[in-house]
Amino acid sequence: ERPFVLIADISGSMEKQARLLLQFFYSVSHSFKEVETFVFGTRLTRITAALKLKNIDRAVDEAARDVADWAGGTRIGESLQTFNQQWSRRVLRRGAVVLIISDGWERGDVAQLKKEMAYLQRRCHRLIWLNPLLGKDDYRPLVEGMAAALPHVDDFLPIHNLQSLQQLAEHLGKLGK
Repeated sequence: ERPFVLIADISGSMEKQARLLLQFFYSVSHSFKEVETFVFGTRLTRITAALKLKNIDRAVDEAARDVADWAGGTRIGESLQTFNQQWSRRVLRRGAVVLIISDGWERGDVAQLKKEMAYLQRRCHRLIWLNPLLGKDDYRPLVEGMAAALPHVDDFLPIHNLQSLQQLAEHLGKLGK
């Protein structure tokens, strides 16, 4: 079974989805053997231990308490740099599948985001970007951050409703083997 690494944007533009994403992370953490979970706004926070708690409400509350930059700004590139420098060697072993959940609104250096995405894609088995805006018919990935990240993404998928979550679960089930 492949390890999974989940990295979610909990900045202001993703605030509506943030708690639901933590519940999703909890479910994935309890469905697969090896799962590492991180969130970011302006900095990366590892929440793996909190999501291992048995009670989902306590786990989500504990994870949210651990995050200092909830609903703040967005620095995707800096957060991925932290991940790549401090965590990638430990958690990207044995062909890990990495999921990044974000709308792609980058307030930091877009060149840094592009560089860190390229590095991350080379180190993992599969890099999946889940974007809640992708569920809108008229959505185009035109914001600088999303445009910079896309060339380094293996799968660009929506995450905006229960059907998209179900399709994602099926996709992960196939990749996890």
